[in-house]
Amino acid sequence: MKRKIGITILMIIIIGYLIPENFSMPVKNATSNDYNKESFWYYPWGKSVTHKGVDIFATKGTQLNAAISGIVLYAGTVDVGGNVIIILGPKWKLHYYAHLDTITTSSLSYVSRNEQIGTIGNSGNANGKSPHLHYAIATIIPYPWKIDNDRQGWKKMFYLNPIEYLKASKN
Repeated sequence: MKRKIGITILMIIIIGYLIPENFSMPVKNATSNDYNKESFWYYPWGKSVTHKGVDIFATKGTQLNAAISGIVLYAGTVDVGGNVIIILGPKWKLHYYAHLDTITTSSLSYVSRNEQIGTIGNSGNANGKSPHLHYAIATIIPYPWKIDNDRQGWKKMFYLNPIEYLKASKN
């Protein structure tokens, strides 16, 4: 029985890695000029110590689309991120969208790549700052080869650089 459960779990993990990861810029009409290409893992960055994502600036109310297809694990409000959405996408990656003005999806729903999921804002600890999307990608299954000597560098096995994905995005 234990062997059967182990094989089932292994198959689920493998299937997750076989799903194609088609990626798109999440902010409608945004370009590389709308974010700082050096902002991932920027230090110092407030209470979180390092910036574990990228901020993509846009006018408040700009359409936010899912960068990938996946399952919305959470759509709601948290103190720091304000209005946030977390999507589980292919390759067991969590896509985190924060500081939204509005959310147009719901938890436990399926979204397709480029489907509108909200609008850009400045909620949470971005209140009073320029409207932007804080976008981060984390992996559930660690990538230990990503660890380095930066501050909190061990966390890089979980937090992936979204700028690399933005550069290669298919719009």
